[in-house]
Amino acid sequence: MKVFPRFALVFAILAGAYGAPGQALASAAAYPSKPVRLIVTFPPGGGADMIARAVGQKLIESWGQQFIVDNRGGAGGIIGTEIAARSVPDGYTLLVGASSGLVINPLLRTNLPYDPVRDFMPVSLLIVNPTLLVVNSSVPATSVKELIALAKAKPGQLNYASVGQGSPIHLAMELFKSMTGTNFVHVPYKGAGPAVTELLAGQVQLMFNSMPSVLPHVKTGRLRGLAVGSAQRFRAVPDIPTVAEAGVPGFEATTWYGMFAPAGTAKAIINKLNTQIVKILANPEMAQYLVTQGTEARSSTPEELAKYMRVESERAKKAIKSAAIRIE
Repeated sequence: MKVFPRFALVFAILAGAYGAPGQALASAAAYPSKPVRLIVTFPPGGGADMIARAVGQKLIESWGQQFIVDNRGGAGGIIGTEIAARSVPDGYTLLVGASSGLVINPLLRTNLPYDPVRDFMPVSLLIVNPTLLVVNSSVPATSVKELIALAKAKPGQLNYASVGQGSPIHLAMELFKSMTGTNFVHVPYKGAGPAVTELLAGQVQLMFNSMPSVLPHVKTGRLRGLAVGSAQRFRAVPDIPTVAEAGVPGFEATTWYGMFAPAGTAKAIINKLNTQIVKILANPEMAQYLVTQGTEARSSTPEELAKYMRVESERAKKAIKSAAIRIE
């Protein structure tokens, strides 16, 4: 298993450096003077696509220049991330990157065609998606404590779904298993759609998933929401406790998206983008829109995003080691 050396140290250095003078290919004062491409590493319709289009539209309104979403899904985010990494660092190609592509892939995959530390500069965190622990309505557990007791009474007899081997959703449940001493059987699917379909049908009994994928089924009663994986309760479902509150102190599992630029992009352009994105995400209408989509706005400075990724990397490492996950 390959782990990029000195991940934390190098990322911290990059977060403060932003490239050398003379590397900038565009004037920050005039930026943007032509259309900007936002590469999204997933197909249309998902959380990354949603936030890219929402923020992109506000950037169009602010600066009067086109921000065009370019969906380049596939290979767990590798395809789109590589395209962005090889782009000219002039501010006119940006990456809406995810935890899977920039934190988890480097921990699990060898011979990646990009290095998240060397090839990218953080701009701002965009959103954090709370995960939701759900069970099929037929499962006789109405709380996290009851689920843990059931799992210990029936070790290896409850199956959980994920959206793929090594995905953040997979790691969330493996972290839960390691922190609770439970034994659930992993059943990976190729995406959230088939995973949720099988959960609804009772072919699997439970899963962590992003809020937008499962919350509608919780509201209809077909699934039962036991706890949210974020550190704080999610205001769209204030009555559902966090996993930590429900009996697993210290547990946290979320997915997130942030904006990045190719390494070497001028610091002035990074700062200009960051200032505008922070303003957009602070708008109450935007914040409320994101809540209705099952997520929450979370802007940051570039340095804060780098620190956030370091924390996420350490959390992912623990889950990967606990589950002995390998992807060739």
